[in-house]
Amino acid sequence: MYDEDDLSLLDAEVELESPLDKIGPLTAESEVPKPDPEEMLPLLEHPQPQQRMLAARAFCDIEDARATPHLIRLLTDTCPLVRVSAAYGLGRNPSPDAVEPLINQLGRDWNGYVRKGVVWALGNCRDRRCLAPLANALRTDISAVRLWAASSLAQMAQIGYEAVVGAIPPLIEALVQDPVAPVRSNSAWAIGQLCRELPSNIVYATAIDALIQAFAEDKDLGVREDSKAALLGVGDPRGLQLIETLEQEGWF
Repeated sequence: MYDEDDLSLLDAEVELESPLDKIGPLTAESEVPKPDPEEMLPLLEHPQPQQRMLAARAFCDIEDARATPHLIRLLTDTCPLVRVSAAYGLGRNPSPDAVEPLINQLGRDWNGYVRKGVVWALGNCRDRRCLAPLANALRTDISAVRLWAASSLAQMAQIGYEAVVGAIPPLIEALVQDPVAPVRSNSAWAIGQLCRELPSNIVYATAIDALIQAFAEDKDLGVREDSKAALLGVGDPRGLQLIETLEQEGWF
């Protein structure tokens, strides 16, 4: 659906990164004060894109429900840096009202940075409506977006059984078939998270089989290690026995 060149601002060495990737929650020990929402809220409507972007980025650090309608509007801003900042801001300030606008923007935005921020925000929304667009992004988008779509699908564990069951098949497909090793690794991690919420049924068994296959056969060491970690985290007896057997036989 999308060309890998779609992340036009990136080069090959930073394809899986984003300008906002390193933004994290400010801790209580941080010496840098959080932005003042009273100052940032008016800037969300500023005529200059730079000011709108800075204001939207401020809400990547702070939570304030008053910003949500402004951030939703900024998802369609003409400036892609404003749009990506708005997406990240909505991820930090999730709201049911933002789900449909985020889904719509994921389907139409040409910029890979923006879509990457959108899939992260959709995961944080923890809403059943996010399942189908995240699964589609994992199957069809560029590698940087697929990477985060896999991680975001793990959030279906917070929604309920049906959402977990719906998220497993696209994650297994990515774990087995995706050409990019970090996407396979994230898929293994997400499957492990979801399996913890499943009873011992055919869906669970199929997911464990996929993790076992990746642990035993994937050509990438990182994918094998992440599949092993997922199996250990789930604590499935069959997976644990296979890990022990293969390691005793000197396979790894």
